[in-house]
Amino acid sequence: MPRARSAAVLAALWFCGWGLRLTILATPPVLPHIQRDLGLSGTQIGILTGLPVIFFAAVAVPGSLLIARAGVLSTLVFGLLLTALGSGLRALAPAAHPLYLATMLMAAGIALMQPAMPAAVRQWLPEHIGLGTAVYTNGLIVGEIAAVSTMLPVVMPLVGDRWRPAIALWSAPVVLIAGLIPVLAPRTPAGDAPAPPTPRAPWWPDWRDPLVWRLGLILASVNTLYFCTNGFLPGYLHAT
Repeated sequence: MPRARSAAVLAALWFCGWGLRLTILATPPVLPHIQRDLGLSGTQIGILTGLPVIFFAAVAVPGSLLIARAGVLSTLVFGLLLTALGSGLRALAPAAHPLYLATMLMAAGIALMQPAMPAAVRQWLPEHIGLGTAVYTNGLIVGEIAAVSTMLPVVMPLVGDRWRPAIALWSAPVVLIAGLIPVLAPRTPAGDAPAPPTPRAPWWPDWRDPLVWRLGLILASVNTLYFCTNGFLPGYLHAT
């Protein structure tokens, strides 16, 4: 692959990784504002924080099927647009339950993207899988840091310290990424090709394999600690 094309593919992977966490990590800094405005209890904050994790698990397997049927590029673009839509609708939620529904929609979009990222690395950079994985992981981490670190000191003052437009604002870069990825991704048939037909398409997990359950428990434990911390640490810091 020419050097310029490789750079474009790496940029596509990095931006996709960036879009994976922007909308989720923009929420914790303004959770005290949301809780006060909507009158949410601690339990309701826990539900709001836990919904993305549940949908990451629930939508991941159907997401793998979508990749096999529609292709990697289409799945990524659809996931990004769904994420942006859900994030934008959260800003319009007048109460807890509409906020939950919008969060589910946003989380479903992210859940579609997560299995698509390793598939994109395999298709777009088959000879540099380690590099491609490192690049989109770096984008994910930078997206987390950018959303958290700029929400209160930069974004909130720009919108008059109102959490609704502040959250809605983070949908814009996700939409931009969705428009940018088809330009940067490989324009070869493999760039968005569905998985080649096989007698047994490998999109469904082998539930009899102990390794599947061990990996699932490890990731579930990490995600539980991660998102619980994100959900309740802001309130603790605000109180102290």
